[in-house]
Formats: sequence, structure tokens, C-alpha cells
Amino acid sequence: MGVKTRGSYDTTACCAEAVIVMMRTLPKMRLKGIFLLLSLGAFTAYYVYQPIPDKIEERWKLMLTDCFFRSLSHLADFSELVGMKDYMGVMMFITFAERVVPVSDQHVHVTEELFDGVEVVVYQPKLQDGNTELRRAVIYLHGGGWCLGSSRMGPYDLLARQMVMDLNSVVVSVEYRLAPEHHFPVPYEDVYRVVKHFLQRVVLAQYTVDPGRIAVSGDSAGGNLAAAVSQQLQQDPEQQLQLKVQALLYPVLQALDLNTPSYQQNQNMPILPRTLMVRFWSEYFTSDKTFFRDMMANTHNSPESAALLKFANWSAFLPESYRGKYNYSAPVVALSAGGAGSDGPSRSIADPRASPLLVPDAALRSLPKAYVLTCEYDVLRDDGVMYATRLRHAGVEVTHEHYASGFHGALMFTVWPTDFLIGRTMTENFIKWLQHNL
Repeated sequence: MGVKTRGSYDTTACCAEAVIVMMRTLPKMRLKGIFLLLSLGAFTAYYVYQPIPDKIEERWKLMLTDCFFRSLSHLADFSELVGMKDYMGVMMFITFAERVVPVSDQHVHVTEELFDGVEVVVYQPKLQDGNTELRRAVIYLHGGGWCLGSSRMGPYDLLARQMVMDLNSVVVSVEYRLAPEHHFPVPYEDVYRVVKHFLQRVVLAQYTVDPGRIAVSGDSAGGNLAAAVSQQLQQDPEQQLQLKVQALLYPVLQALDLNTPSYQQNQNMPILPRTLMVRFWSEYFTSDKTFFRDMMANTHNSPESAALLKFANWSAFLPESYRGKYNYSAPVVALSAGGAGSDGPSRSIADPRASPLLVPDAALRSLPKAYVLTCEYDVLRDDGVMYATRLRHAGVEVTHEHYASGFHGALMFTVWPTDFLIGRTMTENFIKWLQHNL
């Protein structure tokens, strides 16, 4: 039988004591882990959860989608704050993440070309040899607040192909230059040059397009550009061919009053909260952050722009059902708003090429037939509703399709994992309207 030394007893005692301590501590460690896990889960749920109206379908999918956008926006704010990269530079991740290479398939022929120096992606139906039937054409302008987006994003590529197939049409998707690198009026001028180039008989003949069946369309900021181009073409004395229809999908149409009922009602709504829309407007015109703060306070109007507020007076042009509980209050006019000089951004917001809603009735009367899509849960809802009202008053034939459960950007959420039923419904109804009117 061996003899146990003092060291052996010490070691055994220490081991036993360690086991006892570990056994006593283990429940505490487990409790701490469970507490941390529950805390993390609660924080995640709190961050993801947004109060979304019951009328909106697939609410949890929208919450998760919006969570991604908000997270990227917070990252962009932080990046700009510490001087790493500007806000829109970070937000461009959305554009890059959804970018595709447009290629031909068995039904659609795709080419990337230059129209008067501007990049475009042209989609054409593949026709059998000898088929000379003239086709419709749609010039499409992507959204993204003039600062983001691309004709080469997956949802726009999919939409273009669907229009080609369902309409037997040529689709010209425009890759206009973006702010803030290219402030207003550069994006507008790029689009106008493309439309002017395409509306030449020799060019239309090259693509076998019927000169009397051409549409311009766009969503959000693209809807703004489509409306502005439609107006300016009518006033161009050198332009012989004109557009047959304009299709504006939840368009942004004025920058004078950023406190309309829809801006107030939907200020925190996915996917376009008021802060982001105001930032888009500000970045479109200038890199001066003072102007952004003025626009957030709705004190960015100069006497020159304020003179046009009568054309954006929502108490006059917004049907009562859209006004809700809100009372009209004209925006404050500041003599020094945003550099109101001859070249200041306050002068730009009064330019009809930036704010198509602001033109007088006489400039609306000769416009082509219009399709205006609006969504209830969208800060831009009232822009579209007011424009539809003014077009009708001017004698223009208008189809206004309002989605009571719609939210901004829904038409582009048609690709997994952000595919929404309402996006597919909007697409079908939009294309159906073109089938009957183009």
C-alpha cells in the first residue's frame, strides 16, 4: 500500500474543490448564457419589428426586407460621419448586389448600346426571318432617387423581358448618370437625349418600331424623369414625333412641399421613409448639407419657388379621401433658403424638369395619355394623386391605379427572396394597361 504525501493530499483537495466550484457555478453560467441569448433575441426582434399597417400583405417579409435597408442606411450614416465614405456611396451596395449581366435568351435579344453618348440596354423580341411587322416600344427609366439604381439590376432586367414577351415590344432601358456625382440636370439631360435619339425615323426603322406606338415609363425617380421628358418634348419645336403614352409608377413630382399628408402619414414607412426621400432630393441638387437640413424642416423655399406652390397646393388638388386628418399649411419661405441665388438649389426645385407638377395648366393640355400608379403607404402618394387630378382637369386621359395596400418600390420586389405578391400584381396590371393603350 503506497504512502500518500502532503502534496498528493493538496492536489486531490484542490481538484475536488474545483469540481465543487464548477458544479456550483455551472447553473449561473447557463443562466447568464440564456439571459444573453434572450436579450439578443429581444433586441433583434425589437430592431426588426416595425409597426406596419394591417392592410399590407406579407408584413413580416416587409419587416425583414426593411431591416436590411435600415441597417445599410445606419452603416452609411456612420461611414459618412467618420469620413470613410459618403452616404450614397455606401447605399450603392443595393445596386451592386442586384446587378446582373443582361444577356440574350431564346426569346429576347439583348444589346448594350450608346444613344447619343448615353448607355442603354435594348431588349428586342427574337423574330423569325422575314417578319417586318412594326412593334411597340417602351423607353424605361429606373428608380433610385436619381442617386441609386441601374437598368442592369435584376428586377429591371426581368421587367424589361416581360414587357418584350407580353407586348411584343422593343424596350430601351436607360443607364443615365447618377447624383451626387452628377447633379441635376445631368440625369434628366441624359434621358432627354436618349428619347430624342430614339424618336428619329431612321432609328425607329432600325428596330422595326411603329412611330405611333412609343411609351415612356419609369418608377419613382424614373417616373419623375418620364413626366418631365413628356412635358419638354411637347414644347420642343424641332421634335416631329411624339410619345403616345406616359406611364408613371409611384412617381416623385415636386420638391416644394415635403409635408403633404402622405409625407406625414408615411414618414417612417418602409421602404422610403421621409428622411431618405428628402436626402434623395437634396443630393439630386447639391452636396451642401445645409440644404438637406432646410428641406427636412420644409423651410427650403425661396420667393421664386414659393410662387409656384399654387400648383402643389394639396388642399386644392388632393381629393378629400387622401387628406385624412391633416390641415394645409403653406411651407415657410426663407429669403436665404439653400442658396437661393440664380444657380442655387432653390432655383432648381422650381425647374419643371425637376418638379413636373409645377407647370401651368396650359403645359399639361397637350400631353399624351397617362397611367399613374400610386400606393397608400408611400410618402410620394400625394404627388401622383395631385398630378393625376391636374392632368384630368387639363383634359388629358388618365388612368389612376391606386393600391390601398401598396408600399413604395413594390413593383421592383419580384425577385427571390424579396418577391411580394403585390409586386407581381402591379406588374401584371401595368403591362395589361400598356397592351390596351399602346
